[in-house]
Amino acid sequence: MVAPIFKDTDTSSRGESYATNAVVMVPPVDFKFNFETSSDNEFQQRLDLPDAEVRAKALAEFYNMVSILRGLGVNVTVMDYTGDGLETPDAVFPNNWFSTNRAGDVILFPMACQNRRNEIRPDCLLDALSKEGFDVSEVVTVGNMSHPTAFLESTGVMIHDHVNRTIYAALSDRCDKKLLLQYLDVSEFHELLSFETQMASGASVYHTNVMMAVGDGFAVICDEIIEEFERRRVLSTLRKTKEVISISEAQMGQFCGNILQLKNDNNEHLIVMSLSAYNAFSREQKNILRKHGKLVPIDVTTIETIGGGSVRCMLAENFLPQRDCS
Repeated sequence: MVAPIFKDTDTSSRGESYATNAVVMVPPVDFKFNFETSSDNEFQQRLDLPDAEVRAKALAEFYNMVSILRGLGVNVTVMDYTGDGLETPDAVFPNNWFSTNRAGDVILFPMACQNRRNEIRPDCLLDALSKEGFDVSEVVTVGNMSHPTAFLESTGVMIHDHVNRTIYAALSDRCDKKLLLQYLDVSEFHELLSFETQMASGASVYHTNVMMAVGDGFAVICDEIIEEFERRRVLSTLRKTKEVISISEAQMGQFCGNILQLKNDNNEHLIVMSLSAYNAFSREQKNILRKHGKLVPIDVTTIETIGGGSVRCMLAENFLPQRDCS
């Protein structure tokens, strides 16, 4: 059931935009179908293509996305991910193993699949951030990073409403309730709404960020997969401050929930999504979204088909303070 946790909330700055203009991205140098994650990720599909061709297509999509975002005025840090002999087929989805905050912290999280734990490379991350002028004050870990028995896959499983200091989380094997509460204690968030989901297949959704996205003034959610009582609680909370767009499970399957609001260097809002998501949104839904930012559809067909994650999964938001290099 929905589990609200409350702390004192400072509402004085709720008119402020909390979208970031900086992201971290990791090139898909080892990209291929990940058999380990496919056990609970129903969004993954195998293609009858050689691994080398799959990687080439994924890399082309990745660098096209980097180019588009930089061209729109988003600060993109590309983290060097040279191989060290460890398999990292899903490294292109870095938002599952770390997050950042405005206090200067990098927070590390335990992931469920062994070959995804190979992606956790804080030294590489800190080096990439430092080269771009971002200051890290502390590295914080949630849970047991070396031998985890419980998992919390960062902003894959936690949707952060920065305006209202609220976290939304669909519970699953990758989203442990105790670790959610542990994270809440070290974060700037004050309220937690956790809930159960059930897709048509009978399975829980593997990551909250494929069913749900929250921006400064809007929310997109596949609420039909949430049990009715919990659904009412979640929607009621969202509707207090957000314009809510409900998407169907079919639209979720086209990654309409896997979108992200960003700002550019002129403080203009962007809503980044895959081309498949853009095509699956109705005209009315796109018109609502346009009130909250310029829609930026990007073709990542290979990555989202084989990897089971889309544009939002490829973007690790960077809220760290940046040195003035002028």
